[in-house]
Amino acid sequence: MTQNSQDKTIPKRATVVVVGGGINGISVFRDLALQGIDVVLLEQRDFCSGASAALSRMVHGGLRYLENGEFRLVRQSLQERDLLLRNAPHYVFPLPTLVPIFDVFNGSMASLKRFIGLGSGPSRRSAMMIKIGLMLYDWLSRKSRTMPAHQFVSRKKLRAMTPDLSPDAKFGAIYYDAWVKYPERLGVEMILDTQEACPNASAHSYIAVEKVEGQNIHWRDRLTGETGTIAPDLVVNATGAWVDFTNLALSGGQENDTPRFVRGTKGSHLMIRNKQLAAALDDQMVYYENADGRICIAFNYLGVSLVGSTDILIDDPELARCEQSEKDYMLDALRFVFPEIEISQDDIVHVFTGVRPLPVSDADATGRISRDHSHREQEPNDKRDFPVISLIGGKWTTFRVFGEEIADVVLKRLGRKRQCSTSHLRIGGGRDFPNSESDLDDWVGAELIDLTIDRPTLERLAERYGSRAIEIARFCQSGPDAQLVAASAYSRREIEFLIRNEKVRSLSDILLRRTGIGLEGGITQPLIDEIGTLMSDVLGWTASELEHHKQLLGEELGKKHSIV
Repeated sequence: MTQNSQDKTIPKRATVVVVGGGINGISVFRDLALQGIDVVLLEQRDFCSGASAALSRMVHGGLRYLENGEFRLVRQSLQERDLLLRNAPHYVFPLPTLVPIFDVFNGSMASLKRFIGLGSGPSRRSAMMIKIGLMLYDWLSRKSRTMPAHQFVSRKKLRAMTPDLSPDAKFGAIYYDAWVKYPERLGVEMILDTQEACPNASAHSYIAVEKVEGQNIHWRDRLTGETGTIAPDLVVNATGAWVDFTNLALSGGQENDTPRFVRGTKGSHLMIRNKQLAAALDDQMVYYENADGRICIAFNYLGVSLVGSTDILIDDPELARCEQSEKDYMLDALRFVFPEIEISQDDIVHVFTGVRPLPVSDADATGRISRDHSHREQEPNDKRDFPVISLIGGKWTTFRVFGEEIADVVLKRLGRKRQCSTSHLRIGGGRDFPNSESDLDDWVGAELIDLTIDRPTLERLAERYGSRAIEIARFCQSGPDAQLVAASAYSRREIEFLIRNEKVRSLSDILLRRTGIGLEGGITQPLIDEIGTLMSDVLGWTASELEHHKQLLGEELGKKHSIV
């Protein structure tokens, strides 16, 4: 594959075209393909490069959604969380979560008002309301739960567990959710699984939908300038915060025929390198309230501490970036719960921002807008010969069931029947991957018999790729290999494997999504140069093409990640 080609050619015809390659679009793509539908996925950037790359890395039921009375969403999210723990054991892990509690009864009435729809903005939550919420949380997950129920701890035990926590905390609650190590990689693995199992399915990155004329969608490759058309019977618009913009392009430019479905809220996160904070967090997440009652999180992730997040209304997702005021807010919130830890702006090594595609709402506070998912169906018009199904909302945790629900809508329209379910389908490197540390140790030992690499290298590859580590290890040992000079935790042939086999088309694909280098705060100019040279060798980039990709990377780092 070179700069000027995809691994598959975009066909001229398809039964279904899915526009949008975030986690929900990929889920619809996978589900439809497994039902025997010829389906094409078009993504205007890299796969999982929007909101699907900017989540809090939590796989959770949404404890705070109980205040809004969204019991169905919480139950469904908890069930999907537990399925992911089984289906993606290489990337999804249990996460013990500590909730510091500052009030015994104060805030109970405000929480009750929010529950019955009379309250609006955030406020502090009492021990009583948190207890009720966690009891409901345990009850809703009782059929699928694979982790312990919640427990309350006294102030004395809380101080012993986390000495740096604010002394104002009167109690603590501990419950379990889950976290995902590489959400972007999980999305790519789903695409690779689908294309391997379903030859009539193909996914294409950096393809922008320009306009529609009758049956034809006109597309343009944003990296090469190549253009073409594809004629679908039906389109699924899974572009998240861009849903309304995409519908305008799919309407033939008729603004009156494109009602507004989505109102985005911006969520920014900080990656912080601070030894004292890392030690205080240890192996648990702290789920805490700021002084104004807004929920924040902090936990150790890929060698640094992830802190988030904000929740700010935004109309144009292209303008989303983490502003200084957001950084100040999150650092202030962190100091509120860890007042003795000195954390400065200089400790921030990486920033990421995404836009949640929430439904249009007249709610007077962002926290009151539903996080549930839904869809809208639009029939053909005089400019467009095919119907469009638009996805609205959706949490990362519920991507599988959302994709299943949309696939069922599509199948009904096509007069087709479901052939299989994805509920127990393992993903990518999660296939044949051990579920426990002891089993993993045995697995590594058994696989080493047929490999020439050493044990630490295979263990490192298994942490990154699950069972696919074996394929990557064989590739690495099949030719001369060496550690990257500017990122010694990775080898040249490991990166080459990703370039050749994981739909990589730009520098940012490698540095920000196929690896954890960006989130770890490891992007440097020497590394950009080193990876750029390697990609040029593999993809056949000219010197000018390489410089163009470096420029694109620089713009993305400056705009979305505060790295210049």
